Amino acid sequence: MTSTTPPLPSLFLSHGSPMTALEPGEAGAFWQRLGPALDAAFGRPRAILAISAHSLTREPVLLAAPRHEAVHDFGGFPSALYQLRYDTPGAPELAQQAQALLAQAGIPAHRLAQGGLDHGIWTPLRWMFPQADVPVLPLAYVPTHSPAEQFALGQALAPLAAEGVLVLGTGSITHNLRLLGRLHGTPRSGDAELPESAAFRGWMHERATARDWPALFDYRAQAPHAALMHPTDEHLLPWHAAAGAGGRQAVPLRLHASVTFGALGMDAYAFGPGAARLAAQLQAPTASAM
Repeated sequence: MTSTTPPLPSLFLSHGSPMTALEPGEAGAFWQRLGPALDAAFGRPRAILAISAHSLTREPVLLAAPRHEAVHDFGGFPSALYQLRYDTPGAPELAQQAQALLAQAGIPAHRLAQGGLDHGIWTPLRWMFPQADVPVLPLAYVPTHSPAEQFALGQALAPLAAEGVLVLGTGSITHNLRLLGRLHGTPRSGDAELPESAAFRGWMHERATARDWPALFDYRAQAPHAALMHPTDEHLLPWHAAAGAGGRQAVPLRLHASVTFGALGMDAYAFGPGAARLAAQLQAPTASAM
């Protein structure tokens, strides 16, 4: 990055079904453009700090292994999915730095020399950076902490953006698997979106654009159909962590919006002063042609 380039934005990606690793769909096509757009706008990230809905602990834990392998943490899918690999370098030195930043914010975090990327991490990264050459540092988070506490977690990590570290939250903008296939009995990727899903996604976009942080922190009480769209919090809380890494001042930007199976939202957001630069790069002819 040059001195005039803003810090990397933080990102929230709805990772969707593990099958997006084989059948990318609309969101996967977006991820394929997102990686090159990041490279063009900011240069290749020196590392990715990933906060996933599928890595949950009682206290924050940084997985500081020197190397990671894809973890196939799901069942009942075609055998071809279990043959996929996505092995990346780890980021032990970044783990020390992140642990120190969290400690400065009064957030105790453990650091373990263990590895593995859950599917919420490696599925989008497989399309963003197919060469698997960007070091990854998973941060397992506490799902019982509130949205405001997740935002504070992200705020503590915000200085990393100026050093070329991409803070990535991955979960799902809507996530109630019992709703999938409600119309036909069997989930279909092209099912029309349920009105409740559309209302919730629209509320999130509206409140984010307004930077209405009190409402976003209190989404379970204020958002339409919140408990239906998120029976539990863990798939939305990485949104708040990524938002915290971007800060309160810049307007969060929705970079992508789509839905699969009628109720599994695939929206993606960018946060922080670099978000507008990334959005512009995604709209550039060179990015759209990739």
